[in-house]
Amino acid sequence: MQKRQLWSSRLTYVLTVAGATVGFGATWRFPYLVGENGGGAYVLVFIIAMIVVGIPIILVENIIGRRAHMNSVDAFGGVTQGRKISKYWKIFGYMGLIGAFGILAYYMVLGGWVISYIVSILSGGLDLSSAITKNIASDFYDIHIEHSPLMVGIFTFIFVVLNWVILSKGIIDGIERSMKYLMPLLFLCLLAMVVRNLTMPGAIEGVKFYLTPDFSKITPKLFILVLGQVFFALSLGFGVMITLSSYLHKEEDMVKTAIITGILNTFIAIMAGFMIFPSLFSFGLSPDSGPSLVFKTLPIVFSHMPFGNLFAVVFFLLLITAALTTSLPIYEVIITTLTEKLKLNRKKAISITLSFIFIFGNIPCILAYGYWRDIKIGGRNIFDTFDFVSGNIFFVLTALGASIFVGYVLGSESIKELKNGAKLPESVIRIWFAYIKYIIPIIIVAIFISGFFISF
Repeated sequence: MQKRQLWSSRLTYVLTVAGATVGFGATWRFPYLVGENGGGAYVLVFIIAMIVVGIPIILVENIIGRRAHMNSVDAFGGVTQGRKISKYWKIFGYMGLIGAFGILAYYMVLGGWVISYIVSILSGGLDLSSAITKNIASDFYDIHIEHSPLMVGIFTFIFVVLNWVILSKGIIDGIERSMKYLMPLLFLCLLAMVVRNLTMPGAIEGVKFYLTPDFSKITPKLFILVLGQVFFALSLGFGVMITLSSYLHKEEDMVKTAIITGILNTFIAIMAGFMIFPSLFSFGLSPDSGPSLVFKTLPIVFSHMPFGNLFAVVFFLLLITAALTTSLPIYEVIITTLTEKLKLNRKKAISITLSFIFIFGNIPCILAYGYWRDIKIGGRNIFDTFDFVSGNIFFVLTALGASIFVGYVLGSESIKELKNGAKLPESVIRIWFAYIKYIIPIIIVAIFISGFFISF
C-alpha cells in the first residue's frame, strides 16, 4: 500500500484550506447577499454565525478526516471504541460526493464566464476605457454569456483543463505548490482593488451601508440565509474539509487551524465587500442587483474609473484565482475517493472525474442559459437546480450526519483526536463536544427545514 502524502507544513495546509473556502463564496456570493439583505446587518450576523456554527463544524470534519487518514467516504467507517462502525454511516460520505458534483457542475461554468470577461476586455470586445451604460453592460452579458453557449463551453473547458494540469501533479506537487502562488496573488489583487475603491469620491457612503447594521433587517430569514452562506463559504458538507484534513499530521493543532480558517474566510469575505460597495455608491448604482452584481453592475463601475480596463482585468483575475483555489480541493474529494476505493491510478481518476462532471454537469449548466433554457425543475433552470439541491439539501444533510457521527458514534474518540496536538484545556474541549452533540444538530435541522420554507 502506498504511503499517504501529508502536508509539508501548517502554512501550506492553511493556505489550501483558505483557498478552498474563499472562492466564489467570498468574492461573488457574499457581496451580492450583503447587498440584497441589509448591508451591515448581514455582515454582523455572518460574523456571529462563523463563530457559533462555522468554526465548530470545521472541527467536526477535521476530526473525521484526520482520524481515518482516508477518503471522505471511508472516513465514516472503521472501528471505534472496540466496535465496528455500521457501513450505513458511509451514506453521508456518498452524499458529500454528490454535493461536490453538484457544486462543480455550475461552479466551473462560472469560471468560464469570468474567463470570457477577461478575454473580452483584453481583446477590446468589452471596452471599459470610457463610461458605459447599464444597457451596454446588460446586453454584453446577454449576448456573450446567456446566448453564447459555444464560447462559454470553450472557456469552461479551458478552466477544467487548467484544473487537470494542477491536479495531475498530486496533493503536494500540484495543489500545495500552486496554493503557495495562487493565494498571495489573490491577496494582492484583493488589496489593490480595495485601496482603489476606498479612495474614490463618495466611497464613505458605501462603507456606511456595508458596516452600519440596520437592526430592523435582522430577521429569522436573515439568520437562515447567513447560515447557508457559512456552509457554502467554508466548503462544509461536501467532503472538502474531511479530505484535506485526511492529509494532516497527527500532531497538528486542529483547533488553531480551524480558528485561522474561520478568521481568514471572514476577513477575505469582508474585504471583498470593501472591494465592491464603495465603488457602487460612488457612482450611484444599486447594491441589491443580486447574483448579476459582479457581471452586470461592476463593469459599469470600472468604465467610470481611470484605467478601467486594467482594474477590470485585475478584478476578474482575482475571481478566477479564487475559483481555482476552490475547485481544486473539491475535485480532490472525488479523486481521492476513486483512487482509494477503486484502486485507480491518479491520472485516470482525474480524467474520469473531470470528464464525467464536464459532460453531465457543466454542459447541462451551460445549456441552461441556451438551448435548454425552457427546462425547469421546480421552477428553476438546470444551473439553479444544481445550486439549490447541492447547497440546500446535500451540504446540510452531510454536515448533520457528520455532527451526529462525531457526537454519538465516535464519542470519546473524537475528544481524544481533538486533544492530539491541541493546547486547549480538556474542559473547553468537552464543552465543544457537548455543543456539537446536542446543539449543532438542532441548528442544522432548523437550517434545513427553514430553507425549504424560504425557497418555495
